[in-house]
Amino acid sequence: MVDNMMVHHRAWQIKLKDLGLDLPLEEVRKTIHGKNEEILLRLFGDRYTHEERLRLAWEKEEAYRVVFKDSLRLIEGLPAFLEQCREHHVALAIGSAAPGENVVFVLDNLDLNHYFKAVVHADMVNKGKPDPQVFHMAADALGVPASACIVFEDSPVGVQTALNAGCEAVVITTTHTEEEFAHFPNVLFFIKNYFDPRLQTLLPAK
Repeated sequence: MVDNMMVHHRAWQIKLKDLGLDLPLEEVRKTIHGKNEEILLRLFGDRYTHEERLRLAWEKEEAYRVVFKDSLRLIEGLPAFLEQCREHHVALAIGSAAPGENVVFVLDNLDLNHYFKAVVHADMVNKGKPDPQVFHMAADALGVPASACIVFEDSPVGVQTALNAGCEAVVITTTHTEEEFAHFPNVLFFIKNYFDPRLQTLLPAK
């Protein structure tokens, strides 16, 4: 929905360097995924307590929101596509690996809440992506099987999560190249923005 992954990657790079782990941005881009607490546990083991991991995760996300607020905007074409989905009575849900504060940050600042029947974020699941729990919960909230849902994703881990959930995916190439998704059998097609005319094939008749 928003082109924010590089902001997240840079925020993680800065926070990890503060913690003594100096990773190149490309390595951060490839390896940092899932819930923040899981990331810290994976990188540092038991160096930090659960409470300390929560605090560090909060500090990283707070820095991200401060940096991103002035440039917060939807990917090109998405406002019109969301409105088309509403007109065609397409039920929409969000299944995000982001913490609740970040999801609220985007939805409230861009006035998007009315488009979504359900919102599932990292604070609501036990396991982060690529575990499919987040998409299963979103599908359950819509009252449909996950296999009936099409997931819009911008990362290989997200597409793997969709595959694990039994969902097909449309990939937005804002952060990763098409080649990085070549091994996924569930990708319908790639888009650079939501002006792509192929999106119209996903809409039912009114």
